[in-house]
Amino acid sequence: MKNKLFAFIVGRPIWTTLMALLLVLSAAMGAQHLGFNDDYKIFFSEDNPNLVAYETVQAVFNKSDNVAFIVAPKSGDVFNEKHLSSIRSLTEDAWQLPYSSRVDSLTNYQHSWSEEDDLTVEDLVPDYAEFTPEMLARVKSIATNEPLIVNKLISPSGHVTVVNVTVQMKSGQGLEVEVVEKARELRDKYVKENPELNIMLTGMVMQNASFGEAAIHDNSVLVPLMFLVVLVLMLFLLKSITGTLSTIIIVVTSIVAAMGITGWIGIDLSGPSASAPIIILTLAVADCIHVLSSMIFEMRNGADKRTAIKESLKINLNPVILTSVTTAIGFLSMNFSDSPPFRDLGNIVAIGVMMACLLSLTLFPALLSILPVRVKQRAKTSNSAMLSLAEFVIRNKSKLLPAVSVLALVLVALLPSNKLNDNFIEYFDESMTIRQSTDFLQNNLSGIIQMEVAIDSNEKGNVSNPDFLQKVESFSEWLKQQKEVDHVSSISDTFKRLNKNMHADDETYYKLPENQELAAQYLLLYEMSLPYGLDLNNQINISKSSTRVIGTLKNLSSVELLDIEQRVSNWFENNAPEYKVMITGPDLMFAHIGQNNIKSMLTGTSIALVLISILIGIALRSKRYAAISLIPNMAPAAMGFGVWFLIDGQVGIGLSVVAGMTLGIVVDYTVHFLSKYLYAKRDKSLNTENAVRYAFENVGKALWVTTVVLVFGFIVMAQSTFKMNADLGFLTAVTISIALFIDFFLLPPLLLLFDKKRAKSTVSQHSNQIA
Repeated sequence: MKNKLFAFIVGRPIWTTLMALLLVLSAAMGAQHLGFNDDYKIFFSEDNPNLVAYETVQAVFNKSDNVAFIVAPKSGDVFNEKHLSSIRSLTEDAWQLPYSSRVDSLTNYQHSWSEEDDLTVEDLVPDYAEFTPEMLARVKSIATNEPLIVNKLISPSGHVTVVNVTVQMKSGQGLEVEVVEKARELRDKYVKENPELNIMLTGMVMQNASFGEAAIHDNSVLVPLMFLVVLVLMLFLLKSITGTLSTIIIVVTSIVAAMGITGWIGIDLSGPSASAPIIILTLAVADCIHVLSSMIFEMRNGADKRTAIKESLKINLNPVILTSVTTAIGFLSMNFSDSPPFRDLGNIVAIGVMMACLLSLTLFPALLSILPVRVKQRAKTSNSAMLSLAEFVIRNKSKLLPAVSVLALVLVALLPSNKLNDNFIEYFDESMTIRQSTDFLQNNLSGIIQMEVAIDSNEKGNVSNPDFLQKVESFSEWLKQQKEVDHVSSISDTFKRLNKNMHADDETYYKLPENQELAAQYLLLYEMSLPYGLDLNNQINISKSSTRVIGTLKNLSSVELLDIEQRVSNWFENNAPEYKVMITGPDLMFAHIGQNNIKSMLTGTSIALVLISILIGIALRSKRYAAISLIPNMAPAAMGFGVWFLIDGQVGIGLSVVAGMTLGIVVDYTVHFLSKYLYAKRDKSLNTENAVRYAFENVGKALWVTTVVLVFGFIVMAQSTFKMNADLGFLTAVTISIALFIDFFLLPPLLLLFDKKRAKSTVSQHSNQIA
């Protein structure tokens, strides 16, 4: 059956090519259904408890997704007529951003004061204001001393302020792009009109957009660069123009087919999953190199092209299928990830791997049959680089086995020293505008991380209850004292200010009202005075039974964020256990998923490893060799994380999938080496040492050429401005390099050791039988 298939592919290459291209075209038509989702919520499953908590709080209070305009005079502070006029104008124009539901700024801050028994509430810088020195001094004094806005909308020195736009839009519909475009147009307009001001953009909506922009940048810059790297390396290492051209065709068709099938399935691309073409590119090369290397090997030893192609297919059919299946299983294990984009990445790459397998065994040999291939024949000598390496390993097996084993154990021992940590804003490279803006805000005003604490009193109207307010006040004051906190927004501060206002602005009354009815009246009077869009729905719910305290934190790592969350939870357990409390926020959600993802991926990788080991045992028809293969299959990823500890030591959500992602690639090396080794022993009746020599000579070059191409390919991916992709690319390159090292310097000594013991055992048993 195999021989007939090979004969058809080589004998009818044009028909084979046409059928393969028709298949690719049918798959590619699904690309029209591809979409891109840059909403950060896609990183969480619909039933993720952290997302459920966040959505619950967002449904009760106003949403907190925002665009923040950072306004910083190039000299001095904002408290002069020109700057305040520009900020007031920007505030008014910001209401016109798509889906805006609220705009908070220094100029429209609702300042309240009393005149006898009347409460007055109006913009801090109203339209009718005359910018006299007295007025400017008054505005500065109020702004830089008001707890509700200092370190939130204005820096204590007044040199930086923020115009914050809250937007409400449906998730996953690409609406962020519309908001971002208008926000940038508005920023550019005011930068042009006010050259004395620095105006920058940050906020959750801008960060969402940056995810998509990073993915687009990677695919528009890095993919072409990777194609160039693959092209140059293959030409240099294999010295075959036809082979290189055919490989590029297989890579392109594999990517096109995989992305088309993704469209048919209905998977939306995201920041992580958009890197699938880069990974498929590198993996598709591996299959082609094995087929091409074996063909060139046969032709150099006297075979004609068609015979060489058939022999290459015969030798590589089972290993390529097996390694493709195991690689696909490795990527499919990413479905154990807690984060859907990484599941999508695994599924898309698994599809691409299997398409590459099919095309490399059909379209690739057909192209090699059609196109001219020139290979110089040469006599087989014992001086080739791979034979020299084989001799070195055989000669030094007793030294290599303990030395490499110790090195592996040392690196594996470093693995637990890595910290599970992430920093949301550090996903973006310092060269990116969003990172620069956010860092500037952190250094001059506040961080952008918001921890939302929803406190439910369990009783309608209870937000005016003095006991409840006192607990909210106590918590807010405690939270303000935490070193990680830049600002706290609390309804208790509003009540204190209103109590002072209603007592003729007497500072001694800047405290919580002691009577619930009086507090409720203050609140009602204040709410009736607020303009549309600046109500208190962002702090209290409609039934007045619960309130939301928002802590603006420094740009913390996930470990630090989880630590303060635990402290907040402990505070309520110890001081207000009677209230229902929900602690949430986008960055807190990412902190949790980063921690959970490692645990879920360990489960997925373990299951994948078991399945792969069973497949290897069946394919190689040997439980013993399947057991031996566990060492070179497990060691590279573990050693890679040991190396990562020496380089960085921080493992985030992106790196949590590396073990599962690289498992299939690592198995590829082991399977190809073992299959050639066993082919030599079983089909060619070679002894153990000669079988090792045969494996090195027949597959050694293919492995190191593949490694060079893959490593350089993933190193290109490591140049991404998106940290998830960059770290993923770098650690994958490290793991693949270690895999080649293990398969060259640990696997052969293991085979020599175990087969030698087996041979001695067989001889001993035979001698006993004779005796």
